[in-house]
Amino acid sequence: MDLFKAIEKRRSIRKFKPCTIANSELKMILEAGRLAPSGGNRQPWYFIVVREAKIKEALANASNKQKFIAEANAVIVALGDPKASTKLTYSLSDTRIPHKQDPMIAIEHMVLAATALGYGTCWIGAFNEAEVKKILKIPEDLAVIALLPVGVPDEDPPARPRKAFSEIFFKDSYGVPLEL
Repeated sequence: MDLFKAIEKRRSIRKFKPCTIANSELKMILEAGRLAPSGGNRQPWYFIVVREAKIKEALANASNKQKFIAEANAVIVALGDPKASTKLTYSLSDTRIPHKQDPMIAIEHMVLAATALGYGTCWIGAFNEAEVKKILKIPEDLAVIALLPVGVPDEDPPARPRKAFSEIFFKDSYGVPLEL
């Protein structure tokens, strides 16, 4: 599938068929994340791929009991490494948190790759971090950024409304309409 078609087709999927993702395709999804850019090329991330049913169920419970997470064939848990990010120099007023932002870029690469391959995903940001760390034996010095269930969609939700182009794109300064 073409990139722009994948962007257009991507939806948050909360219902999955009991199907298996081929290892070769899962590797392609993960590779898309590995190739994502990061600040200073620090790559402050790690990913845990969970396919074990009991562990997925525990993650679903730790994610505000979002049971559909356990239905996915795989759950990719994205971790950020604050130590890797602190090596970058930012101004004191800079509010960026690279150990969080960089893994998010990688996750979105995975989302688009999964969509292009015909799989569904859903960003999960609502979870009990301490519980996820306990379940997956994650070191205390790493941050859990997001969970990404991946599987064969068992639903086809319609596109959600988006703001008009003219409401969000400006020319040279805020409020000046961008005409393209």
